[in-house]
Amino acid sequence: MRARAAVFDLYGDHLAESGYWAPIAAVVALTDRCGSRPPATRTAVSRMVAQDWLGADRRHGVRGYAATTAGRERLRRAWHRIYDPGAASWDGQWHLVVVEPPDERVARARLQSSMTYLGYGRLAPASWVGPHRNTELPGVLRSLGVRSTDILGGSQRNPVELVQQVWDLGDLATAYRDFIRTVPDRALAAQLSPRDAYPVRTQLVHRWRNFMFRDPGLPAEVLPSDWPGHQAREGFLDVAQLLLPAARTYVCSALVEAGAPPIRRTS
Repeated sequence: MRARAAVFDLYGDHLAESGYWAPIAAVVALTDRCGSRPPATRTAVSRMVAQDWLGADRRHGVRGYAATTAGRERLRRAWHRIYDPGAASWDGQWHLVVVEPPDERVARARLQSSMTYLGYGRLAPASWVGPHRNTELPGVLRSLGVRSTDILGGSQRNPVELVQQVWDLGDLATAYRDFIRTVPDRALAAQLSPRDAYPVRTQLVHRWRNFMFRDPGLPAEVLPSDWPGHQAREGFLDVAQLLLPAARTYVCSALVEAGAPPIRRTS
């Protein structure tokens, strides 16, 4: 598990109640518990500061980092996508976005990664399509310096055929079936101590979060009736919720040990 992902998962999954702030000592200790070495975590935090996701913030006499405005917004949106019970209803319309690709290879790679994360698939070299208009898109394109034109409307093509052209559902289905096999046994998960529940849950959430970069959230109308993503989501939500109290207890104890005041727990 990469240090950057471990830090993002920690902030997004556990630190909302503390204002998305934590002592750096707690961040290092908690990510270390998930296999991220302290030097890698400190480097990841520094880079996230440079990218305006985190900012240095000393509180209660303790050196720490808090999510920036942009960071909090991204974390909140990611949290809702991770724990959403399923795809939103669909009105049959597609959001077509035509972009002016950047000249630099690195910038083009960032554009592709961002479009995929937001739920769009490549229809043509400069054209992307998604089942819903993502409200994050304008801000993301502005931050990348990319101009675009977009259209929201229906398609004369069969929507199932369009999906098959744009997305590799076979590969995605295989990934979901692999994920299902990795979900911890419910009975065993219920017996884990806080120290053990935290890394197990973190790894589970991390594996599920990766689907945000692969699954555009297609509506049920264009998916096979036996789509494994439904079973995968149900299994994830069940075990993640089961592990949450113990994992949250471990996080809170690490924050207090690093000098943070106790936080009011709402879940």
